[in-house]
Amino acid sequence: MISFLYSASVQGIDACLIDVEIDISSGLPVFSIVGLPDTSVKESRDRVVSAIKNSGFDFPTKKITVNLAPADIKKEGGAFDLPISLGILASSGIIEKKSLQNFCAIGELSLDGKLRPVKGILPIVLSLHKFGITQVIVPEKNKNEACVAKDIEIYPFTDLKDVIQFLKKETVVEPYKQDSISFQNGSTKTSIDFSDIKGQLFAKRAAEVACAGGHNMIMVGPPGSGKTMIAKRIPTILPSMSFEESVETTKIWSVSGLVPAGESLITDRPFRSPHHTTSSVALIGGGSYPKPGEVSLAHNGVLFLDELTEFRRDVLEVLRQPLEDKIVTVSRAKNTLSFPASFMLIASMNPCPCGNYGSDKECTCNPYQVKRYRSKISGPLMDRIDIQVEVPALKIDEITSTQTVTNETSQQIKERVIKARNIQYERFKGKNIYCNAQMGPKEIKKYCVLEEKAGLMLHNAIEKLGFSARAYDRILKVARTIADLAGSQIIQQNHIAEAIKYRNLDKYN
Repeated sequence: MISFLYSASVQGIDACLIDVEIDISSGLPVFSIVGLPDTSVKESRDRVVSAIKNSGFDFPTKKITVNLAPADIKKEGGAFDLPISLGILASSGIIEKKSLQNFCAIGELSLDGKLRPVKGILPIVLSLHKFGITQVIVPEKNKNEACVAKDIEIYPFTDLKDVIQFLKKETVVEPYKQDSISFQNGSTKTSIDFSDIKGQLFAKRAAEVACAGGHNMIMVGPPGSGKTMIAKRIPTILPSMSFEESVETTKIWSVSGLVPAGESLITDRPFRSPHHTTSSVALIGGGSYPKPGEVSLAHNGVLFLDELTEFRRDVLEVLRQPLEDKIVTVSRAKNTLSFPASFMLIASMNPCPCGNYGSDKECTCNPYQVKRYRSKISGPLMDRIDIQVEVPALKIDEITSTQTVTNETSQQIKERVIKARNIQYERFKGKNIYCNAQMGPKEIKKYCVLEEKAGLMLHNAIEKLGFSARAYDRILKVARTIADLAGSQIIQQNHIAEAIKYRNLDKYN
């Protein structure tokens, strides 16, 4: 007897519908799964047999063939355990075949029949409506994540026996609904704040400008100058994520299995800080069957690369394309997938191998060593970083001072950032651009209007300092952001002067 039901598989951060067909026929007891399954799917045979028996049902001792269609799509993970089990029970006559027709079933089974949570539930349920499916059976621990899709009825269960009783109509289960999705608009309280940072007014101002315009930033300074402290506090002054941004970010984290248990959505902007030993695949995404990398996990948030010069050069060079296009396309022989990668790059590095160049301490590096050290970051990559600032070591008086200094809090800075961002939202309404850093040549020409003195200053700076054409555009974008923070429609001379100061490292390249 043949039975049929639906399941789903994740492809990138989207999902495709999988037809699960089960045929039980006379012959030697063989259990085979076809349709391009990977090892984890093939191993589901043992999980399914034990789960069915330990749930109190007889497992048929006949020839069982499971087909996962379409056959040209790779099937991976344990999410097919539940639909395979239900299909076998339907073909055995334990449950009616008709009861499966309107459902998509997803879930991994333990040997005792318990349902385990699976990755990628959110992109799956968000994709079901386009296939005409409105009901889905999921593991209990995936229910909050799944209920984000408002037009899908979610039926969560803890074990296989409960699912069978529901399908046999022995129990009545209402679709799970949350009274309110746990979307707090990024209001999660954090213990870190910009008021914790002593001194470094120039670097903190640069961080404010970077957040106001969505600009990439690199900080150069000796160890202990506060570079990492500033970087970790940048998410606290970024505008809160919108619901749409939260859903998009959660889809990526769901595919990677990083959504916290019991949570519906990722509501705080991501902050990813990979170690400098990370590989290019881990950073950009990929593998035989491509998965999101750190640049995609940082989507709508911050990617912080500490000790930038310690990363391998080939690893850093793969950042150039996503920094420009805000998307990563990974091509393999079997498939090509795209992952969103719209993030703020925040980087830090020492000024030289010993770390003391330009500080009060004696530098043991010669000019050649300093130049070679800084040249680990290529010119094209540095051009893509809008704001480049030097963070000097703190003076002893600043460190040991016991006087109460009232520094600005993250909330105070955030209010100015939001005000500047709102100006940009209105400016670029309907253009699929959300901040100044995303402006193209047409937008730069239209919106970066300079007063006469400002234009003359920029011309002289380019002539004397030898900025590249890309650096010229970056200066204009940053100046536009500084003008927005000041509430000015025209870019003035002081705005250009400040923007030029944020290109400190170009003289070394």
